[in-house]
Amino acid sequence: MLSSPWIAALVALFLWWFSTGAILMAVRRADREGNRAHIWAVLMNLPFLVLGAVGFIDTLGNGTVMGAYVAFLSAIALWGWIELSFLTGVITGPNRSQMRDGAPEWERFVRAWGTVAYHEVLLAAVLAAMIYAAWGAENTVGMWTFAILFAARISAKLNLYLGVRKINLEFIPEPLTHLPSHFRVARMNALFPISITGLSFALACWMERLWMADTAGDTVGFALLAALTALALLEHWFMVLPLPDEKLWRWMLPDPRPGAARPDDTPTPSQTMK
Repeated sequence: MLSSPWIAALVALFLWWFSTGAILMAVRRADREGNRAHIWAVLMNLPFLVLGAVGFIDTLGNGTVMGAYVAFLSAIALWGWIELSFLTGVITGPNRSQMRDGAPEWERFVRAWGTVAYHEVLLAAVLAAMIYAAWGAENTVGMWTFAILFAARISAKLNLYLGVRKINLEFIPEPLTHLPSHFRVARMNALFPISITGLSFALACWMERLWMADTAGDTVGFALLAALTALALLEHWFMVLPLPDEKLWRWMLPDPRPGAARPDDTPTPSQTMK
């Protein structure tokens, strides 16, 4: 049963939903507890980073169905811990201030990059290490999983910077309340069609590989990658379509701490309809 591409796609969908919700829940609880809770949230979840790294390395030579699943899960664990470190404000960038009103575009870009610089460099370094380790390996599902997440994240952040129709600020954590001031609301930007086209092309490539797969391990691996790419494509469409995607996780999260700063209560001078 686990060798079915449909089961693999459902596993990818569940892990995407559950891991996102688990990270948001950990961050929301840290927001409620305050003080050093954000640092402790990152430290207490270090085992996921270790297990992810061990699982990724251990499955490089394992081309079986179970090897594909473990490699995929390991990459999700690695990504999840790094994402948690960002959302808790532990690993972000040197700039933690609001964007000033009337800043020229070059300054806006530099300051926006400064809000995420350390985190993006860490992601790039981990991806480079995974590519090096997986070069010529039998099982590259873990590496490609991380690469898809990385490419989709860069695309999403650039689109938020350039401007999209819908920006969901509901889950912005307390340490990152300055981020919305670097976003821009716009009907469309020049990058969005390129992002959609690129993700659609990647999805088509994975589907072609899935169709041509000749082993159960390859079938599961390409099904996982295709499903993840389809979810990344869906997340991009959420930025321009009036769909209440936040309801997927809102019900499972604790309420924000009373009196906590809200990102939609802070001035966001760069959010101008264009």
